[in-house]
Amino acid sequence: MRDAKVLTTAFRMTLVATAFVSLGLQMTDGQIAWSSAQAQEALRGEVGRPLQAARDLIKAKKYSEALAKLREADAVPNRTANENFLTEQMRASAALSAGDNGQAIKAIQALLNSGRLPQSQQAQYAGSLASLYYREKDYKDAAQWAGRALKSNPSDGAMRSLQIQSYYLAGDLAGASREALEDVQTAEKAGRTPPEDRLQLLANIASKTGDRAAYVAGIERLVAYYPKKEYWVDLLRRLEAKPGFSNRLTLDLYRLRAATKTLDTPNEVVEMAQLALQQRQAGEAKKLLDEAFASGLLGKGSEAERQKRLLALASERAAEAPTQLQQGEVEGLASADGNDLVNVGLAYTGLGQYEKGIALIQQGIAKGKLKRADEARLHLGIAYLRAGQKAKARETFKSVSGTDGTADLARLWMRVA
Repeated sequence: MRDAKVLTTAFRMTLVATAFVSLGLQMTDGQIAWSSAQAQEALRGEVGRPLQAARDLIKAKKYSEALAKLREADAVPNRTANENFLTEQMRASAALSAGDNGQAIKAIQALLNSGRLPQSQQAQYAGSLASLYYREKDYKDAAQWAGRALKSNPSDGAMRSLQIQSYYLAGDLAGASREALEDVQTAEKAGRTPPEDRLQLLANIASKTGDRAAYVAGIERLVAYYPKKEYWVDLLRRLEAKPGFSNRLTLDLYRLRAATKTLDTPNEVVEMAQLALQQRQAGEAKKLLDEAFASGLLGKGSEAERQKRLLALASERAAEAPTQLQQGEVEGLASADGNDLVNVGLAYTGLGQYEKGIALIQQGIAKGKLKRADEARLHLGIAYLRAGQKAKARETFKSVSGTDGTADLARLWMRVA
């Protein structure tokens, strides 16, 4: 985790500077007076001399030698609390610079337990200790010290990330999930976009624990806030594989894939166009094929001629569609149910005649006796979206229910809208 290294490096620089200021020392009658404003306490020469030497060695970047010199101070008996504090401060500085995380951890813990650190510095020291434990892969202690740092500085985003990641790496998936969800919900309540790493973590934990519903909910949140192609691909793949998802909705699933830019292989485009033609949606099929040829996705390779024949067929059907749809409209208005009007209306929107198509779908729904009322409302929502009427599309998608996949599709169309 990059933040752990950055935090420790920044703290090391601060600690080195603090240690050097603290050891702006002068000999007076065999003793050394500590000249910093933190405390005016005498420092005995037998302690102060190795500390000064260690300071000079650190300045010369001889960190191992500085640590060795500090052991001379350790050997002095009956050290005062102030002498111990300054020794550990210098040791932490040298150990951090030397990359000796073990000695740095012990020194910083001693400083935190000394009772001599100002309250304003305790969060920084605790945070550095959390970062060191993280680098040592002691994730349980890393999470604990990160929590202590956050008590004093709850707005530290980097430390919060370290804490949650530490819970996860320590195997405390429940703790990691709880904390990540809290951050997501806090952001949502405040009208902010939740951090992507928290959403990813929630989905990852749900995947590890086999909680399919939580995983799908996590990916849906990701596509809502970070509509990346890889999230949509995963979500739509899982929707298609969901138990109870009807094969009848394959064309509707393709429509959603086209809208989310995840329909990107020639075979998929060809299959969607063929399904659209079978369901008398010639305008939709032609538009899809025209775009695929224009982008270079179709018209190349061994299947080029077949694809061109399909485009020719779609173009012919689209040219014939206005006449056929007029006849279908007459028959639909005379029918006892609204099924034909819904299909004709959707076909009109595929030709770009949005207002006419929407009106016919509405008439079909009002007639009633529909084979699949939820599917009709799903298509009305798609028609509104094609017309650019996003607010009406969202309201319509909200009204779609059903357990065959229509409600799932409508919910995801709302993300697009």
